[in-house]
Amino acid sequence: MTSEDFLEGQILLIDKPLTWSSFQAVNKLKYILKRKYNLPKKFKIGHAGTLDPLATGLLIVCTGKFTKRITEIQAQAKEYTGTITVGATTPSYDLETEVDATFPSEHITSELIQETVKQFVGEIDQKPPVFSAIKKDGKRLYEHARAGEEVEISSRKTTIYEFEITKFDMPKIEFRVVCSKGTYIRSLAFDFGKALNSGAHLSALRRTKIGDFSVENGISPEEFEK
Repeated sequence: MTSEDFLEGQILLIDKPLTWSSFQAVNKLKYILKRKYNLPKKFKIGHAGTLDPLATGLLIVCTGKFTKRITEIQAQAKEYTGTITVGATTPSYDLETEVDATFPSEHITSELIQETVKQFVGEIDQKPPVFSAIKKDGKRLYEHARAGEEVEISSRKTTIYEFEITKFDMPKIEFRVVCSKGTYIRSLAFDFGKALNSGAHLSALRRTKIGDFSVENGISPEEFEK
């Protein structure tokens, strides 16, 4: 590859490591490319859809003129695999924050889980987590949340195309989900726990696909550097 190739536009498939923010991953790539190819200061690079620091998997990074394709890529269906832990909730709906409440879970059977899954396939109403990057009153929701401010969050429509339970070993439920743009898997885990007459949070998440792009073809930022 030449500097021209990156300026003209490339789609880079990155397997984002755990604890990295999407912003960090893009910055790392930008630094590597600028250093190696002597690219201009205003070189364009961006990602097509944020992944939380506690999630791993596919992060699509576009360079140069291909940054114009970000919106189109972001609009495609996404596939995730992960783990929901039942019996406890956290304010962030994942492991970013400590458990704030526990719930009975002895009544949860694999039959109940399979029945409950059906409620979440198709178009559903979902409230984004309070710990998310959505803006409200000019501030990101997680900024309000960290400041201890109460914020009224309105629900939004999202579509779950497939929701499959791949393993059930209490208190952990492993799953695979295919969903539309704007779906929060953390909210899905939280709502799923409620629907089971218990509580739940997301304890692991990996994005495996965006449209036809698969994490199987992705590389880590370290491999990219090499």
